[in-house]
Amino acid sequence: MLYQIRELQRAILNPMVSFAEAGAQLFSSPYSPFAYTPLSRRIAAGYELFYRLAKDYEKPAWGLSETTIDGKTVAVKEEIAAERPFCKLVHFRREAPSGVPADPTILLVAPLSGHHATLLRDTVRALIPQHNVYVTDWIDARMVPVSAGPFHLDDYVRYVQEFIRQLGPDVHVISVCQPTVPVLAAISLMATAKDPMLPRSMIMMGGPIDPRKSPTEVNNLAVEKPYAWFEDNLIHRVPAPFAGVGRKVYPGFLQHAGFMAMNPDRHATSHYDFYLDLVRGDDEDAETHRRFYDEYNAVLDMPAEYYLDTIKTVFQEHRLPRGIWKVAGELVRPADIETVALLTIEGELDDISGSGQTRAAQDLCTGIPKANKEHFTLPKAGHYGIFSGRRWREITCPKIAEFIRRDRSEPAVKVRASA
Repeated sequence: MLYQIRELQRAILNPMVSFAEAGAQLFSSPYSPFAYTPLSRRIAAGYELFYRLAKDYEKPAWGLSETTIDGKTVAVKEEIAAERPFCKLVHFRREAPSGVPADPTILLVAPLSGHHATLLRDTVRALIPQHNVYVTDWIDARMVPVSAGPFHLDDYVRYVQEFIRQLGPDVHVISVCQPTVPVLAAISLMATAKDPMLPRSMIMMGGPIDPRKSPTEVNNLAVEKPYAWFEDNLIHRVPAPFAGVGRKVYPGFLQHAGFMAMNPDRHATSHYDFYLDLVRGDDEDAETHRRFYDEYNAVLDMPAEYYLDTIKTVFQEHRLPRGIWKVAGELVRPADIETVALLTIEGELDDISGSGQTRAAQDLCTGIPKANKEHFTLPKAGHYGIFSGRRWREITCPKIAEFIRRDRSEPAVKVRASA
């Protein structure tokens, strides 16, 4: 019933949200006489704050229509390279300058953990100038008909393998946060089977390979509550009129509430500062706030089977680091990986995946020669700072580009200066 109550609340709020949006325009538009009345800025700011707190946030667009390569502006076209019931593989196709060797192909595996893949927009934007980028764009489970069947953690692993095989053995796989676990499983199983389509390298960023190391608040919640608690309290059926009506999901609005509860004071201060920026007419800071929360507040529902599998397999039973995880009956053995280079990346101040959790992959992948393994900790960086922001663009992204081009069998390809 919780999902139905939430939808009823949204329906009741919609008229007030529309009224607040109109009121904000009425008291701020230069074409409105009310914008020149006393206290107009405060009234407009109050209306907009209410509008943004109560509105429903849809999936944002990628907005990556062009990039700069060797000082030249190049158009970028967003294409669907593959489509599955729960995921689309998006290709950001751009024209490489003539006379330049083909850029390395990257499969960027985005998290399926509550936010849309567009959360990695800054990640993709920085990679595009020097790489041929594909991204897993996960579909909101409430939009997937029940007839498409369930989606388990094992299915996530299978999807990753299918995409790797589609892109070929020269692909480099980057996983951000949650997918580090299924990506390592996918490549381990391919190595065990001597699959000729193994990728060239795997770059794992801020993920819970071994959540027992430096456990965070997120990790503690998963072990403090029994598995049945998650199943009984967090799983709900999608109501009409969504395409996935009847499907069991972990609703995005619950995940969003959890995100907000982790740092309530910070979010309250951010919204109050937004109100003050509007009153002062500080349009640049106000727009920065809008862009951040347009992305942060846009959430998706996760398939119940996948969410519960992740809770049990990754956070409660730690099957991967304990060496007892089986996918479709096959044991996951990271030690079987020998030819895939490994780079692990962590943020020094990460409060989602604590220090050492991602680095644990280095110890599990004992078959990879030491010369082909590397770890990097980004100083003074939190979780999001690993894959977005200035230090991502100036420090981490160039490091990844250099690692990818460190050809182990042929002369290295020179890294071009990015825009």
